[in-house]
Amino acid sequence: MKRNPILFTFPVKVYYEDTDAGGIVYHANYLKFCERARTELLLALGIEQDRYLKQNIGFVVTKMAIEFKATAKLHESLSVYTEIKRLKKVSIEFEQTIKNQHQTTVFSANVTVACINPESGKPQAIPPEILGELKGAS
Repeated sequence: MKRNPILFTFPVKVYYEDTDAGGIVYHANYLKFCERARTELLLALGIEQDRYLKQNIGFVVTKMAIEFKATAKLHESLSVYTEIKRLKKVSIEFEQTIKNQHQTTVFSANVTVACINPESGKPQAIPPEILGELKGAS
């Protein structure tokens, strides 16, 4: 699959609870922002993960490459841009970028998510209806 345009934008406001003692976003919270954005992308496409969990279909992060490029601070407005980079039989590769209100990139991540059977923990094919929704949106 060739590179796609930005697929989904998720807004985040930085609250006190997101920061360290210096008022800067704590590093692990960028991962939470990205996770929320991926979840919201799926929901926007009508893909409800809890429905699939009842069918023993789950998704787990298997690989992540991250880069901290600048700091985000208390009360800033951020945007998480999520792009589907590659769809495979069992996995989805996302590229995510977080920018501040000045469009400065503060964080970027390449994330691979695999489809698994939660009971066995083993990989399984992504259901065709999910692949269809993701392909249609990209």
